[in-house]
Amino acid sequence: MRWSTTRIPGVLEFTPTPHVDDRGFFSRTFDADVAREAGIDPDGFVQDSMSRSRQAVVRGLHVRLGEGESKLVRCSSGRVFDVVVDLRPGSPTHREWISVVLDGDQQNSVYVPAGCAHGFQALTEPADTAYRIDRRHDPHDDLTIAHDDPELAVPWPLPVSAMSESDAGALPLAQLSAALGSITARVRPSAQPTV
Repeated sequence: MRWSTTRIPGVLEFTPTPHVDDRGFFSRTFDADVAREAGIDPDGFVQDSMSRSRQAVVRGLHVRLGEGESKLVRCSSGRVFDVVVDLRPGSPTHREWISVVLDGDQQNSVYVPAGCAHGFQALTEPADTAYRIDRRHDPHDDLTIAHDDPELAVPWPLPVSAMSESDAGALPLAQLSAALGSITARVRPSAQPTV
């Protein structure tokens, strides 16, 4: 398993090497030693969750206020267009975003540090997405940002087929200044990737 940095500090991509044969494939999806090498405490994860989405569904953009939560996200089956938005005060990439295609055949994953918003669109029918999270859920800390925020201008690959009521009613960043001001997560120094 390899890991690499992205242009947003602390957002990492993990890429395993699936072993493929005529039966299908076998892949390591998490390695505590590799996580430690990348600067992530593997013992800090407290919850695993999963979602199944129909093609073109958008989930997000979700962020936790206060100290936030970090999560490791992987598409276990299908493919998703995954988006991470940096909302950490003082970050050199504040209010910038990146996208990664998470692919169930590749089993790659993205590490989303606390203070970053996260969302995705299912590219296949269906797409199963697994999350490894480092904080128990407190709905009082949840905030959703409009997926079609004009400031972010995320080019979702497909016309949106469905989303939750709360996601559909989310406000753009420009209308969330007071709430976003309560994000206290900061950019942490990370290790350098191995090649």
